[in-house]
Amino acid sequence: MNDKNKMPNVLSRRFLLLLIILHSAFVIRHSALAQTGLKLQLVSEQSAIVPGQPFTVGLWLEHDRGAHTYWRFPGIVGVPTQMKWQLPRGWKAGELIYPEPERTFMFKIKAQGFDRDVMLRAEITPPSNLKVGDSVTLTGLASWMCCGNSCNPGSMDLSLTLPVAATAELNPKWHKLLDAERARAEQPSDAWTSTASENGSTITLVLNPATAEARLSKSQREADHIIAFTEDGWFDTDKPQTILRHADGTLTVTLIKADAYLGNKPPNTLRVILRNDEGWLQNGKLRCLQIAPRIQRGG
Repeated sequence: MNDKNKMPNVLSRRFLLLLIILHSAFVIRHSALAQTGLKLQLVSEQSAIVPGQPFTVGLWLEHDRGAHTYWRFPGIVGVPTQMKWQLPRGWKAGELIYPEPERTFMFKIKAQGFDRDVMLRAEITPPSNLKVGDSVTLTGLASWMCCGNSCNPGSMDLSLTLPVAATAELNPKWHKLLDAERARAEQPSDAWTSTASENGSTITLVLNPATAEARLSKSQREADHIIAFTEDGWFDTDKPQTILRHADGTLTVTLIKADAYLGNKPPNTLRVILRNDEGWLQNGKLRCLQIAPRIQRGG
């Protein structure tokens, strides 16, 4: 297919995205507090605040059947769940941390998000001059897009009140959920090495097992289930991804560059999270491998 034939497809995709963005903006303005398809709750991993000691709070998202929200980088469609903290003076909040991404769909468009109930988290650091016996209310504005049969962006003020104490115990329910999400986090690994190259709109990513700890795919069918997630939007999440398994365990992943990129200039590295539910390491460990090989481009 020549470039002239490709142009209508590119324009139609961009027009669809523009319609989605305009629709989202309208819904945000007119139903900012709606929780269609979603319930949110602010929770604490521990029972009390200990002066000066950081602790973890969670943003617990429960989806209605058929609904989903979005990862920190949604792909070519969607809006990530976010939290804007309104903390007392002297308090600090870390960035909102998301567990491993999953493939989800906005209508028929592939995106990066969560169909399951999911716990996002952040580390809160209180000042050291808090008085034991007092209580503190933490507040913040959560915002999100929840999609199912329709897309419903929204926002909501959330709060959490905790006592100040000399010591604190873990909340069994929330600690268990938070620990499960920590275990799902993407990680780099020395067991695999990677290279990336570009040729026109095609990106070729090659993964090589580097140590005995690397778990090799047992078949092409197993390799076909691996999903590449973009951390910056350099490749298109909705375009086909092909994975070729070689006899020595090497994997060649072919990706397609996105039509549009929000960065000021092309990235130097290919920021990818590769999800393999069978595991990248022996004994099925590490489902999501985080890599960032330098992109080799022709002269």
